[in-house]
Amino acid sequence: MNVPIDISNVVIKTERLILRPWKDSDLQDFYEYASVDGVGQMAGWLPHKDIEESRQIMNRFISEKKTFALEFNGKVIGSLGIEEYSEKEMPEYSDKLGREIGYVLSKAYWGQGLMPEAVQAVVKYLFEQVRVDFIACGHFTDNHQSMRVQEKCGFVHYKLVKYETHYGQVKDCWISVIERATFNSKV
Repeated sequence: MNVPIDISNVVIKTERLILRPWKDSDLQDFYEYASVDGVGQMAGWLPHKDIEESRQIMNRFISEKKTFALEFNGKVIGSLGIEEYSEKEMPEYSDKLGREIGYVLSKAYWGQGLMPEAVQAVVKYLFEQVRVDFIACGHFTDNHQSMRVQEKCGFVHYKLVKYETHYGQVKDCWISVIERATFNSKV
């Protein structure tokens, strides 16, 4: 069962990052990374065509109150959303509270361990503050970087599904899961 989420007053600080709600002043940073070829496709969307497209999506992030901006040295370099998981794809979890996370990072910051740092912080927040029982996270089978992030954070492959991207391509996607019991045993 999907638990309600509202991160509008949540700020999480890690060693190098600040995870916080989006602000209007983040628009240029968002467009800067979201318009780069190869970034969005890893998450199922095409590069933003113009700053107006970024503005519309950022405004949705703000109004929906479920997506963190990832700030590094005063610059927004990515996002991490707390989405509803597909209850249809995961019937075994119907009696448990959960959510799904998804993330994107500016290409300029790949390979620095920033996304595992952000994911671990949000996993801790969801288990300790929101009190979910499990968290799902997906990655396309050809997205080895996202697979590694999930492995580093304790997610385990659960189910292979077909996923239709925002640009109409159907791709194989692993849904991975971490449960609170597993998370607690690592603390």
